[in-house]
Amino acid sequence: MRVMLVATTGGHLAQLVSLDAWWSRHDRHWVTFDEPHARGALKGEQVTWAYSPTNRNLPNAFRNVALAFRLLRSERPDVVVSTGAGVAAPFFLAARLLGIRTVYLEVFDRVDSPTLTGKLCYPLADVFCTQWEAQERIYPGAVTIGPAL
Repeated sequence: MRVMLVATTGGHLAQLVSLDAWWSRHDRHWVTFDEPHARGALKGEQVTWAYSPTNRNLPNAFRNVALAFRLLRSERPDVVVSTGAGVAAPFFLAARLLGIRTVYLEVFDRVDSPTLTGKLCYPLADVFCTQWEAQERIYPGAVTIGPAL
């Protein structure tokens, strides 16, 4: 299986990296920001650097949509997996339009309310996962997998 793993740096990336028992068995390509934390965590991995910052930055949002279409067409993953944040939505939108399956994992530290990226990706995700059962009331139909960290 070909997997594209998409996350901003920091905690979002750390949560995806912690799932290495799963993703290490697959052909994979990462998308994140070019920061020291990401370079260290993904040393030896195939990585494409997304445009940053994404918060309230419309030009970078459009750049990331174009990047998503270009990269998804060239890499042809079977599934896009993300923990957020801002870079996830462009990739989920492009994946949905290209017929590529998506899996979103809502972050560990948001139990009582949805994240903005969670709200954006929830209707686009083929599978929406949570880390706490309490998050299921925010996202009906979600699958709780337990804490990633």
